[in-house]
Amino acid sequence: MNVKLANPFIEAFLNVMPVLGCPTPKRTKVYLHEKEVANEGVAVRVNFKKELIGSVVYNMTEDSAKFIASTMMMGMPVNDIKEELASSAINELSNMLTANATTSLSTLGYDADITPPQMMIAAGQIMTIGTSQCLGVEMDVGGHPVNILIAIKRAKTSKNAAGLID
Repeated sequence: MNVKLANPFIEAFLNVMPVLGCPTPKRTKVYLHEKEVANEGVAVRVNFKKELIGSVVYNMTEDSAKFIASTMMMGMPVNDIKEELASSAINELSNMLTANATTSLSTLGYDADITPPQMMIAAGQIMTIGTSQCLGVEMDVGGHPVNILIAIKRAKTSKNAAGLID
């Protein structure tokens, strides 16, 4: 995992969250994590294809997801993250964050497409992210932690001296 690929995700989070009415987030920790990660309650995966491949997962507790969804919906109470409007808000947030990061990645010369977000609501469920270690970025949104787990890399498209794809 090339660490410079993480910066667009951090910047997207820092820029997009306040626009949606959330408190200004703070980066609290950057760390390497094994490819298997426990779902903290609500996890949304967005996959990359084309020149960049892999995925990003936004992993948070149900309380964090409810807080963010409620804030996005102008304070409307969220009792259950499985409610259609609340889950839609979190999926759309993941889509906005990843699209914003992908736009920044394109300015760095990376061509990537993203898939629609896939939400998983299952605290403790083990998820596999990438094929090796992933980079984790812990963010705090008004006392509500959100972990961004990034496992993307450039697709192998260059040919070696024998004409084989590396």
